Amino acid sequence: MSTSKSSANEKGPANRPYHHGDLRRAILSAALDVIAADGPAALSLRDLARRAGVSHAAPAHHFKDRAGLLTTIAAEGFGLLATTLRQAADLKEAGVRYVRFAREHPAHFQVMFAPELLREGDLELATARALAGDALRDAVAAVPPRGRGTDARLAGVAAWSLAHGFATLLLSHNLDGPVGDQDPEEVFRGLAAMLFRPAE
Repeated sequence: MSTSKSSANEKGPANRPYHHGDLRRAILSAALDVIAADGPAALSLRDLARRAGVSHAAPAHHFKDRAGLLTTIAAEGFGLLATTLRQAADLKEAGVRYVRFAREHPAHFQVMFAPELLREGDLELATARALAGDALRDAVAAVPPRGRGTDARLAGVAAWSLAHGFATLLLSHNLDGPVGDQDPEEVFRGLAAMLFRPAE
């Protein structure tokens, strides 16, 4: 790592020099930290610039404005979610992976489902959202009608509602009592088994 002639504007908050190609990622990482700690409302491009150790105009150069930054985060989140859902062996495990994604990426999760914060016409966002939706629909379609009912679309809504509702309640600590010291993923598996039963 080269440290020669590194200016103050090339160092992050912990005085770690970064390469110019990493600036976009550095801003995104700082934004995710802020959102995870204080929510999207606390996000400020000027504050992110300070955290990344760059000029206040640098975030706008990469994302134009706050909505652009949040849209990028949401698109990244949907892409990550699509990938993890595709790795599930069945619908129940897709739900488990959905809950795991929310726990491992709480900042992405908060932003992804807040359309009022995003540029809804953004192509990258629309593409990533569609990929995640397709992954969930494919997992539902793989369940025989006897195990999910004849309406695959409503079964998909039910599966998404269960996983998303559980994840949201979990992240907001509304399930601290019912879940307690149990593994949240195992608790979710039990809930999913109540709703989607394998064909006999």
